[in-house]
Amino acid sequence: MEITDQIGGIELFSDLSPEQRHALARIALRRRYARGAAIFSEGDEARGFYVILSGAVRIYKLSPEGKEQTLHIFEDGDPFGEVAVFSGTSFPAYADAVRESSLLFFPRDTFISLIRQDPDLSLAMLAVLSRRLRTFAGIIEDLSLKEVPGRLAVHVLSLSEKNGGQDEVELTMSKGQLASLLGTIPATLSRIFSRMQKGGLLRSEGTRVLILDRHRLIRIAEGDERLS
Repeated sequence: MEITDQIGGIELFSDLSPEQRHALARIALRRRYARGAAIFSEGDEARGFYVILSGAVRIYKLSPEGKEQTLHIFEDGDPFGEVAVFSGTSFPAYADAVRESSLLFFPRDTFISLIRQDPDLSLAMLAVLSRRLRTFAGIIEDLSLKEVPGRLAVHVLSLSEKNGGQDEVELTMSKGQLASLLGTIPATLSRIFSRMQKGGLLRSEGTRVLILDRHRLIRIAEGDERLS
């Protein structure tokens, strides 16, 4: 598929004209990363931003002791690294490929030149950044106010929503990475999965999760019910 066509399928650029998409296609660089490959490290100069064509990318921080804290998992169509690019700073976290990933890389200097020529490009970016800010505000609220079962319930329901409301969802990361994302440890996460399964809330088989009682799962996600 031509880069122009791929750019047209990305939400970030979906409202742009064909001419604008062609202009972006001329500066975009294809990059592929194997599973587990590093994309950038905290402190690296932000020389451009990325959009995921296929695959998944994890953004994480490292504590002084070397403990990883997953901040977010980005998937098909998601941009990442754009905030540091526009602020002119270095990347504030690490990024690696959760699975084999195909990305488009937009160099900072040439992208900013395009924006100066055509300010409509920046309006699309601002809309996505606004939604991203609301998403991260919700993540911070979940981590600070919800217990781990509530965080897990929110995550599973979010995956279901992305899958058209289906009761069967597929985890897009290892359970170790999911534990890090939810601010817990793998052993605790495994115990919660087990308790939810015994309580008839869901069934977990490897990366496949089947929601059995959506109503109660929503109540746990909203803090109206505690996991017994």
